[in-house]
Amino acid sequence: VQLQASGGGLVQTGGSLRLSCAASGSSLGFNVMGWYRQAPGKQRELVASISSGSSMTYADSVKGRFTIARDGAKIAVYLQMNNLEPEDTAVYFCNAVRLTRVYWGQGTQVTVSS
Repeated sequence: VQLQASGGGLVQTGGSLRLSCAASGSSLGFNVMGWYRQAPGKQRELVASISSGSSMTYADSVKGRFTIARDGAKIAVYLQMNNLEPEDTAVYFCNAVRLTRVYWGQGTQVTVSS
C-alpha cells in the first residue's frame, strides 16, 4: 500500500490550499486517515484525523480553519486549509491506519509567506 500526497505549495498569509492523499495498491478502506505536519526543528504533530465512522479530530491551532474529509471508499483523505498562517509552514504527511498497520505518505511542503 502506498499513500500519495499532493496539493502543497506556496501561499500568502490568509490564503488557502487543499491537500489530497490517495492510497494505491489496495482497495480495502482504512480505519483512520489523517494529516500530520513537521516544521523545521520541531516534532511531527497531528493536524487532523477522521475515523471510518467520520469522527474528526483537529489540533487546537487549526480548528475553525482546516477541514478534513475522506472519500466514501475510505482510501483517500483531503485537507482543506483556509486562512493559512506562517506558523502553518511545514511538511504535511498523510497517514492511514488499518487494524495494526500504519502507513505514511511521502510528505508535501506547505509554505505560508507573511
